[in-house]
Amino acid sequence: MTSNTNNHNYFSDENFNLILGDSLEIMKSLPEGSFDMIFADPPYFLSSGGITCSSGRMVSVDKGEWDKSLSIEEKHKFNKLWLNECKRLLKKDGTIWISGTYHNIYSIGMALEELDYKILNNIIWEKSNPSPNLSCRFFTHSTETILWARKSKKAKHKFNYQLMKEVNGGKQMKDVWKFSTTSKSEKKFGKHPTQKPLELLKRIILASTDEGDQILDPFNGSGTTGVAARLLNRGYTGIDIEKEYLDLTVARYKDNFQVSFNL
Repeated sequence: MTSNTNNHNYFSDENFNLILGDSLEIMKSLPEGSFDMIFADPPYFLSSGGITCSSGRMVSVDKGEWDKSLSIEEKHKFNKLWLNECKRLLKKDGTIWISGTYHNIYSIGMALEELDYKILNNIIWEKSNPSPNLSCRFFTHSTETILWARKSKKAKHKFNYQLMKEVNGGKQMKDVWKFSTTSKSEKKFGKHPTQKPLELLKRIILASTDEGDQILDPFNGSGTTGVAARLLNRGYTGIDIEKEYLDLTVARYKDNFQVSFNL
C-alpha cells in the first residue's frame, strides 16, 4: 500500500487505486482501453448561493470551488471534454454510467450523442426519502437520472440480464429504481454533498461488469463506487481533486476491508 501526493498516486492497495489531481488531466495520462466500466457523478454546477433542506434544516447548496456555476457554453464544453477522455479509456465493449439532475444531465445527454456514444437506458432513481421543497412553489425534487451508454453504436456491451431478473423477483427489471438516500451509517467518517447510496452503485456494477473487471470513477467523491467495486471483487481507480474526499474514501475502504496504512 502506498500514499504519495507528489506523483498524484495518493493511495494504492490490491486492485484499488486513488489518484489526487484534476480529473481531465489525470485521465489523459491513463492508457487507452483500460476500463470495462466507468461511473461518473460530475459536478452539477449548483454552487451559486442558493439554499436547500438537509435533515430538516435550511442549508446552503454551495459545495465547493469544483461546483461553481458555469455558463451553458462552459458547462457543455466541460462535459464534452471529460466524456471524450472516458470514451478513449473504455474498452471496446465497455459502458459508462452518468448520474445527474436536470441542472446538468441534458448537456451530458447531448454530449454523449455528439461523441457517438450509444445511449442504452435512461434510469430514474426514485428517492424514497427526498428532502422537502422549502419554497412550496414547485414539486418536490425526488429523482435523479442515470444515463447508461456504450462506447459506440456498433459495439456490443455487457448486461447481466438474468442476474438483474433474479434481483427483481424473477421479473424483467424496469428503468425506475427505488432507493433511499445515503444512510447515516455510510457517512460515519464524513460525507460528500452528492454522495450516492452503496446499494445503488452495487446494482450498477452487478448489471454491467463481471468479477475482475476494471472500473473508473473520474469524480471519486466519497468513494462509494470504489467500496462497491471492491466488495464485488472488481478493480477500481478513483480520481479526485480534493484531498479531503480521498482521505474519506481511504477511511471507508479501511473500515470495509480492515487494512491499515499511514498517510
